[in-house]
Amino acid sequence: MPLLDVLRGVAILGTLMTNVWLFAAPGAEAGVLKGSAAMWTFDASWSGVAEGTFRFLADGKFLSMLTILFGVGLAIQFQSAAKRGRTWPGRYKWRALFLFVEGTVHFVFVFAWDVLMGYAVVALLVAWQLTRTARTQRVLMGAAAAVHVAVLALLTAAALGSASGQGSSGGGAGAEAVALYAEGSYPEQIAFRLHNAIGLRIEPVISFALLVFLFHLGVRLFRAGAFAPDANGRRIRRRMCVWGLGLGLPLNALTAAGGSDFYMLGRYGAAPVVAIGYMGLIGLIVDRVRRPGPLTAGLSAVGRTALSCYVFQNVLCMLACYGIGLGLAARWADHGPWWVMGLWAVVCVVLFTGARLWLRHFEHGPLETVQKRLLRA
Repeated sequence: MPLLDVLRGVAILGTLMTNVWLFAAPGAEAGVLKGSAAMWTFDASWSGVAEGTFRFLADGKFLSMLTILFGVGLAIQFQSAAKRGRTWPGRYKWRALFLFVEGTVHFVFVFAWDVLMGYAVVALLVAWQLTRTARTQRVLMGAAAAVHVAVLALLTAAALGSASGQGSSGGGAGAEAVALYAEGSYPEQIAFRLHNAIGLRIEPVISFALLVFLFHLGVRLFRAGAFAPDANGRRIRRRMCVWGLGLGLPLNALTAAGGSDFYMLGRYGAAPVVAIGYMGLIGLIVDRVRRPGPLTAGLSAVGRTALSCYVFQNVLCMLACYGIGLGLAARWADHGPWWVMGLWAVVCVVLFTGARLWLRHFEHGPLETVQKRLLRA
């Protein structure tokens, strides 16, 4: 299913569309705790419209797409184990453990808002749930959706209550956090992540039920044939595009217009719906490609080395933005959003080129190769 490689490539580069602003913001990772790096507002200037559109199209959508695709991967491995007569989850437990360890290393040494640790925990839970009956799986999926909606409702109500009682909280990253990433040493940044590990790991806790739901959604889409190159697959992708974009984009626009109090509702409520639409739209576009060109080949290469590219893109942004590297976040802080979007484009080109060159000589990406060798051992 070549479409899956393209979708993974888009999801990896799409997550960077959100994360690049975290690297470039004053206080970087610490700014998310204050909301200054994650949230944004539209303004009428050209730069404001460009940044707002860029961030609106990305925020939460590609994270949800990546989560769904992890569920698809889980379904493929479950099917493979069943064909070979292997017990389940069997060896998959070790895949999840590797992912958790790799995510922990990534969190400590590279990027505080790593997603791999949360994926590893959810993957183990959903892997066990796949051994239940189809009816039980539907019930568990519905329960996860209900819990997530309840959590979102409580968080949004708390944000509205806080805003009405105390006024909107300003802030942004403090001077110490700004100095840490602009001038601090690498060991100091690692120490900050470890010291603030609970706060920096809160996203997978808040979105845990959503992750479970999206993993199950990926499993169901795969089993329904949503990624197959046949008439049934095209029909499902068309429905995903129409319903996902038709419902998701207006909902996301409303939450964005509501301001920061509705940020959680947009990122974790409307954005997953848009992600389904994105997947359908990309599928319809790929269906019309007769001869894959450089863009399709590059996205497929990134998708085949997704784990390595995810980590490497964050390493590149860390070295470009923080004071331990080029320090662009501090040096170009007054140059508007253009350099941030340019950095994203440059990293995409590097990943496109690097992944294609790597796969000419090796079957799998660097981290994927390490994973496979450890699992064989």
